[in-house]
Amino acid sequence: MAVLTYAQSGVNREAADKLVEKIASLAKVTNNKKVKSSVGGYASLFELDKKRWLAASTDGVGTKLKLAFALNVHNTVGIDLVAMSVNDLLCVGAEPLFFLDYFATGKLESHVAEQVIAGVVEGCRQAGCALVGGETAEMPDFYMAGEYDLGGFAVGTVDPKKVLPKKEVKPGDVLLGLASSGFHSNGFSLLRKLVPHGEAGEEISSQLLTPTRIYTKALMPLIQKGAFKGLAHITGSGFLNVPRISDKVSYEIQLPLFSEIPAVFPWVFKRAKMTLEEMTTTFNMGIGMVLVVAANKKAAVLKQLRASGEKRVWELGQVIKKAPGQKSQVIIHHGKEKVVLDY
Repeated sequence: MAVLTYAQSGVNREAADKLVEKIASLAKVTNNKKVKSSVGGYASLFELDKKRWLAASTDGVGTKLKLAFALNVHNTVGIDLVAMSVNDLLCVGAEPLFFLDYFATGKLESHVAEQVIAGVVEGCRQAGCALVGGETAEMPDFYMAGEYDLGGFAVGTVDPKKVLPKKEVKPGDVLLGLASSGFHSNGFSLLRKLVPHGEAGEEISSQLLTPTRIYTKALMPLIQKGAFKGLAHITGSGFLNVPRISDKVSYEIQLPLFSEIPAVFPWVFKRAKMTLEEMTTTFNMGIGMVLVVAANKKAAVLKQLRASGEKRVWELGQVIKKAPGQKSQVIIHHGKEKVVLDY
């Protein structure tokens, strides 16, 4: 198979980024003094009162749903739906409170919808939030037979004094990585092009359907203690999410070896013949969340993460100084390879 890129699979990241910038510009006219953070961040922030800010995030599951349709497995994508939004809430320091879902299909098949919602319920259970409502839309002729789409909306709360990221991210701070369960819910327009037909394809597709990890249980106790300076949920754009913590510094990261992460990763990269730059700006490389901690807090944070059940926590690297006038960079090492990503 020839080298495959995300753009060749039909996804235009640059166009999407420009659209977000345009939406942010348009949305400004709706903001008031209670809006503390709007379009473009992991989650928007709104002042409820002087001691509480609301945080809100929305997302979908993307074309990972196509694999669920092909395998007729519908009880895991609801977990993905919850995970993609509540993990973003964690990145601003917010505790998830409640969740709403949107399920749209051409012809409602109750037994399928029930499986999907059962997954949403499981995701909410893992996140420690309530499923308080949603919307089911039946739209004949709009979706292909047997297909549906999902949207999710999570709301949380955060003490304004504990909002993340903190301003004092600085060179010497340590970068820790929490293991992903797989590709989570990003890059599937490319991944689906790699899956072979037949039984082998079903086996790979089943592995790719592994639901996105939800990090609330592991991270909220530490967030409430002020243990982190920043968190980066590694989703779309891969490790270019890390400078969203702070673009006033740069970051150096040593990724885990392929032998330390799910075997489906090296299978995909060998089959796609992807460059390290393409891999690290499309996929999570086995790391679902990057944490920034002060060097003197590293040992205590590692101890508590492991006590919470995190079996795979890597010390990935550190925050480094950014040269004057230089863009924030993520310098990534993987084995003997190295790539520099400009933010």
